[in-house]
Amino acid sequence: MESIIMTDKAMFMLKLSQLFKAIIVVLFLPLMSCNDKDKSNHAEKQFEIISDVKPNIIFYLSDDQDVYDYGCYGNKKVNTTAVDRLAKEGMLFTNAFTAQAICAPSRSQIFTGLYPLKNGCFANHTATKPDIKSVTEQMKELGYEVVLAGKSHVKPDSVYKWDKEWAPVPKKDVPREYIPLDSIEDYFKTAKKPFCMFITSKYPHGKYFDVENPNATDLKFYPFNSHKKSDKAYVKSKAGYYRSIEEDNTQLENILKLVDNYLDKNTLFIYSADHGVSGKFTVKDIGLKVPFVVRWPNVIKAGSTSNQLIHYTDVLPTFLDVAGGKATHDLDGKSIVPLFKGKDDEINRYVYGVRTNQNILNSEIFPSRMIRDKRFKYIRNFNSIEVVEKNLTGKPNVDFFLRRGSEKFKNEPFEELYDLEKDPFEQQNLAHNTELKVVKERLVRDLFTWMGEQGDFLKEELGSMPIITPKGNKGFKLDQDTPRRKIPDSLKNTLEKGDYTVIEYW
Repeated sequence: MESIIMTDKAMFMLKLSQLFKAIIVVLFLPLMSCNDKDKSNHAEKQFEIISDVKPNIIFYLSDDQDVYDYGCYGNKKVNTTAVDRLAKEGMLFTNAFTAQAICAPSRSQIFTGLYPLKNGCFANHTATKPDIKSVTEQMKELGYEVVLAGKSHVKPDSVYKWDKEWAPVPKKDVPREYIPLDSIEDYFKTAKKPFCMFITSKYPHGKYFDVENPNATDLKFYPFNSHKKSDKAYVKSKAGYYRSIEEDNTQLENILKLVDNYLDKNTLFIYSADHGVSGKFTVKDIGLKVPFVVRWPNVIKAGSTSNQLIHYTDVLPTFLDVAGGKATHDLDGKSIVPLFKGKDDEINRYVYGVRTNQNILNSEIFPSRMIRDKRFKYIRNFNSIEVVEKNLTGKPNVDFFLRRGSEKFKNEPFEELYDLEKDPFEQQNLAHNTELKVVKERLVRDLFTWMGEQGDFLKEELGSMPIITPKGNKGFKLDQDTPRRKIPDSLKNTLEKGDYTVIEYW
């Protein structure tokens, strides 16, 4: 009988020992494991834990700066130490894009998650559709205050209802106003709710600083501007642009100091610039490709890089994801949070580009559309000189402006196709390369599918070239002079209402 009792005790002690070992394994296995899968799982859990507390979100946006003009993107001759620091502490994106290389349309995508054709703001100085639910309303519903500090350039107020908005601040002896640094600091000190703040600089947008006796050797040149090394006026302007970049770098440094002083590490910080100045008003990468650098301590691995295609329409869905919400299906963009967490998931197969040269000081009829994957890019210029005769209406005054637009851009063909892997600066047009026929056909098909989904007023067939105008003819009219464009007296004020395609939501 006693031996049986002893056996039961032994069994009890054995089970207790096994239980203790199991607890030890559960507690210490994550620390003992060092393979990549375990690290990935740990990062997933870390993200889930930190996301229980809503992070503050800051998006710093510079104005008119080429992606090629940053130290972290390969230009060591320009002072961008603050952006370079963010790249070292976070993630640098090599394939980030806006759909339009103009201020207002570019910004509208960030704020709405929609491409310009769908949100309504596809010409500069025009408004977003009045029924759009923008970042202000979407983030407020998730418990955030939404703040704009600096340049706005978007409208109407009914769509963009900022909780707080501070205009740029004048400063002596500089060409542009500054970001409202004091207001930002006071807000960081006193914020009681999670916030989403857009800090929108007016630098390095011209007017640039005046640099005396600039030297071309202090600048970096690329295939698209190397022929201007001996152009003194260009070199002087470019040197002033570099100096303006340096001024913006100082502003960003000051912001990062405030973030370090007043905010905890659960702060998502994004830096970008709205479009490239060298490709402004075009659909070339020098206009549409943007810098995009993201820091989020304890979530994003320091010094990491993503080559996935991302787009400004992805910003709002990402913010909603980070804040604990979910993007609705009507948005064009997708959350890039998986990339923050170290995954290499495809976010977008394609990104798209839109161009209109109307409603600017150099207004002409020359619309373009672009589709791009990681390697190939297709552009269609709908009023190129090759096809303008097929677009004519028979009305002499209308046809004058159609021909004028095509002549203005006579060096841009009807179709362009580039292998960006071999030709990143789009110097060799392969549109008629028979070996790439299948590639071109795919891109053309998918471009027009997208245009249909966006409600584009341009069609694939020729002969339907619209002259667009905002409702009420508010804006730069084609048949009137602007400070940069003169119209023959015989053609001034000759375009009638029936000659235009009226865009109702301008």
